[in-house]
Amino acid sequence: MVRVRIAPSPTGIPHIGNTRTALFNYLFARHNKGKFILRIEDTDRKRIVKGAQEAIVEILDFLGISPDETYTQSERIDEYKKYAKILLDKKLAYEKEGAVWMKIPQDQIFSWTDLVGNKSISFKSQDIEEFVIIKSDGFPTYHLASVVDDHLMEISHVIRGDEWISSTPKHLLLYKSFSWALPFFAHLPVILGKDKKKLSKRDGAKSVLDYRNEGYLRNALLNFMVLLGWNPGGDNEIFSISEMIKLFDLKDVNTSSPVFDIQKLEWMNSVYIRKLAIIDLKKEIEERFKDKLKNVSEEILHSFLVLAQSRIKTLNEFYELIKPFIEKLDFGLDGKEKNIGKKLLDGFLKISNWRKDGILTVMKKAMSQENIRMPIVYKILTGKESGLPLPESLEIVGKEKVIEMLKRLDV
Repeated sequence: MVRVRIAPSPTGIPHIGNTRTALFNYLFARHNKGKFILRIEDTDRKRIVKGAQEAIVEILDFLGISPDETYTQSERIDEYKKYAKILLDKKLAYEKEGAVWMKIPQDQIFSWTDLVGNKSISFKSQDIEEFVIIKSDGFPTYHLASVVDDHLMEISHVIRGDEWISSTPKHLLLYKSFSWALPFFAHLPVILGKDKKKLSKRDGAKSVLDYRNEGYLRNALLNFMVLLGWNPGGDNEIFSISEMIKLFDLKDVNTSSPVFDIQKLEWMNSVYIRKLAIIDLKKEIEERFKDKLKNVSEEILHSFLVLAQSRIKTLNEFYELIKPFIEKLDFGLDGKEKNIGKKLLDGFLKISNWRKDGILTVMKKAMSQENIRMPIVYKILTGKESGLPLPESLEIVGKEKVIEMLKRLDV
């Protein structure tokens, strides 16, 4: 059976690159009807960040890729000590200053065929330095703990970032020392920023939870992440999670590093927003802005959702667009703008049938008389120079509200 794992360390909240690795493991497991395992590697006790472990679980739950099994390494210390003793007894390791060190044999080559690119990778033993397997505090290092756990948990495929390639020969040595069968290895290319350097926070190396809070949908994030290094062929870029599971194969993982493109994520999120039924979009918006929308009627909210759905790239943009029409904003107008506002007020007061066409007619008359363009009218009414279509927005909030808005500006 295919069994894969992700092994995050709670020394920080994982950024989107780490979560991409989790997604690839999940898809590989589901495609092969296998198991997806979460293993919390919390043996570096000094660097543990409060709340990081909870964030790891929250990310997976939010994305809908929760594990089939979960383990925590700090609860398995006796296992690692047992296997370290075996290496000591075999004279394959030695103790120094309270730590256990692994010996490196001479004139050996450690090699494997990596499933990303089907390429052969090898290291000479003289290029590998002796390494600690049990620290002086009694906790194992990553090298020993991950190999012992991968063996005991019957991990068939180790799918991880290519920053672990240089550690793999140490792991091969440990497998050989215990006479254990090797898993398959697949090392995923690192995600780069637009400057072609390792992804930084400035370029998008944030947590999935950050992107969720900024208004990105779960399915858009899943779709965006899967294309960071995977391409099943063809021109299609929109995949449901079931389509990803059906199509995912490690042979389709690119060997070159993908570049994180925030504009592509924004575009993809807008696609998924447009695909939502209005009732589902309403649910997303209400969950996000419950307190801010408590005084907005169902009818007005529905109308704004219909108007904004095709115009927003994130859920957060929705509230920013309707904010001028539902909140009492404080912004100043100069003398000329107040004069134009007075003409708009006079025109709006005369409208008997409050519809966008009549509203636009009043606006056009004021623009013609004052030789101005729509951004000035927009600013007079909202404090901003652009946003949702203005006549439609004013029709939605109603004549009484618009008159109140203008009177409040002392026009």
